[in-house]
Amino acid sequence: MANYPAIIHPAELAERMQDDSVRVVDVFNPTPQDQAFIPGAFNLPTAALIEGTPPSTGKLPPKAQLDAVFGFIGYQPTQTIVVSDHEGGGWAGRLAWTLDIIGHRQWLYLDGGIHAWQHEGFDVTHAPTQATRTQPDLTIDTEPLVEIDELMERLGQEDLVIWDVRSRDEFLGLRPGAQRNGHIPGATNIDWLDLMDHDNAMRLRTDIRELLRDHGIVPDRKIVTHCQTHHRSGLSYMVGRLLGYPSIRAYAGSWSEWGNRTDTPIESEST
Repeated sequence: MANYPAIIHPAELAERMQDDSVRVVDVFNPTPQDQAFIPGAFNLPTAALIEGTPPSTGKLPPKAQLDAVFGFIGYQPTQTIVVSDHEGGGWAGRLAWTLDIIGHRQWLYLDGGIHAWQHEGFDVTHAPTQATRTQPDLTIDTEPLVEIDELMERLGQEDLVIWDVRSRDEFLGLRPGAQRNGHIPGATNIDWLDLMDHDNAMRLRTDIRELLRDHGIVPDRKIVTHCQTHHRSGLSYMVGRLLGYPSIRAYAGSWSEWGNRTDTPIESEST
């Protein structure tokens, strides 16, 4: 497969697992109820991909942390990295965004993650693979990242669409998530859960391009996506990349930053 990024399905992944240049990275936190891993997959805890400082915990980690995280999974620039998770794409997408941040465009999304893998009858193991650690010296490219100052400056521009993937209640300000609640003025709302086919092992919906188009999220606009901490919007960012949209970026500060500032404009059900 020469084109990246792209979707990969379980049967194709199973055929490629013996290729040492293919590295499956499963982003999730194992629990007593969920200890299932794709054989040969490497595990990253979700905290590895976020900066973690309240209130905006989802911001991009510093380079030193990213060097350590990718060294932990034995990262090499020549690898094809398959991103996966246990929830339908949020954390897989956060990893895909992070790969774009370090300039690694050679990634694939296991559509549906572990759910699709098991749905197709493939075996799982109860422990992740351990990597031979490397010591990468990563180059950080912040082009996929939008910071708050830039976003505030660009509010109201006709070619900009802000895609908020939180729940409808969060978007309307009916469910609190910060000191101030609501949404960024002019934003459009498609809940990240609506991107998945819940009756098809959490794979992406087949009509996803049409769904986005109906909300004005189209390739000729500049798209900025966010949620509360840029976890759920990992999926929306990844969807835009997989669809080949030329300009999709993520606001990693997300609502945990915007809603906890006093100088940010907000629209809500009460306004």
